[in-house]
Amino acid sequence: MDCIIPNYRHLIIGMLAMLLMAVNTSCGDEPDGCEADIETVTLHVSSPEHFFFQATDSMQVVLSTDSVITFAVRGDADVTSLSPVLTLSQGATVTPESGTTHDFSNGPVVYTVTSQDGKWRRTYRVNIVPTMVTVADTLCYDFEHYELETATQRYYQWHNVLPDGSLGNDWATANAGYRISMSTALPEDYPTTPLVDGYDGAAVCLMTRDTGPFGRMANKRLAAGNMFLGTFDIRIAMSDHLRATRFGLPFTSRPARFTGYYTYEPGPTVQDFYGNPIEGRVDSADVYAVFYRNHDAAGNEVVLYGDNVLSSNQIVAVANLGYYEPTTTWTAWDAEFVYRETIDEQLLANRGYSLAIVFSSSRGGGDFIGAIGSRLCVDKVRLFCTHEE
Repeated sequence: MDCIIPNYRHLIIGMLAMLLMAVNTSCGDEPDGCEADIETVTLHVSSPEHFFFQATDSMQVVLSTDSVITFAVRGDADVTSLSPVLTLSQGATVTPESGTTHDFSNGPVVYTVTSQDGKWRRTYRVNIVPTMVTVADTLCYDFEHYELETATQRYYQWHNVLPDGSLGNDWATANAGYRISMSTALPEDYPTTPLVDGYDGAAVCLMTRDTGPFGRMANKRLAAGNMFLGTFDIRIAMSDHLRATRFGLPFTSRPARFTGYYTYEPGPTVQDFYGNPIEGRVDSADVYAVFYRNHDAAGNEVVLYGDNVLSSNQIVAVANLGYYEPTTTWTAWDAEFVYRETIDEQLLANRGYSLAIVFSSSRGGGDFIGAIGSRLCVDKVRLFCTHEE
């Protein structure tokens, strides 16, 4: 079958300890005037109900780690004359100017932001992509597209392929947080890294890591490897670390089964919050998918976070085997989505549901409980979906 390329607290792994070093940003010791960021992008159109799937789709908040900004609009939307309005970090300037008109049918528009002091520049690509409702039975996630994060070159990030052939940022990790705690770590020493020789081509490798002296000082002693569909916002991790993870992306098919291949080797010793060994306990991986309504009854946007990704009343269905047997050979999993309510087909067609997929090398990582050295590898993930013609 052809493919279309398109718990909770354990994903905030090691972040409290990492925040002790949050001053180590790309601006060094000059925090004032050196920011060169696009903070939001807004599209104003004459008939938003015919252009966007949801009213809230007209504005995007841009994370500090993002360099690609993609608006998915209705398949028949006219994208030949649009004027994105940008808000920038204080004092920054942008070329081309905010509000200028562009033809996005020719591909993304590149914006260059210059900081107030003139010493820092960042480039962004803004895509506006007409999107047809997905009717394929299978979606594939193969982890073949990855690179070192462009701003720091310290850790890896993964991309999906957009309809125009450019790369998007659907996959997120907390690697950016680990960098704050372990700034001298090499890219291959981060919790989430690529595995060149996977089940078939490249795979992703998630390993529970020691967070070093700062982690021990704050009793945040380990960082579980993790990856998820969504975004990780390092900027708000200091004030609300559970809200730093935003789980899920709009999804227009009805998921039925969640499959893939994995290997899992638990680390030798599970330790508690204080670093004491827990006798008789073996570490376990976490692999699951969540399907949820992304707006509430009042029309407000809903995103699942680290404190409710498995408990929110917005959740419609969950696929979770619960236990993944340790194995050093590639082993298949196959989890069915268990539905709690009937799908609203009109809401589904209008991108009113989101899908979150979550991987973690230590299930208790959100409480800083796990075994350093636990290693989960994942490849050839598939979403089998049903749809109505």
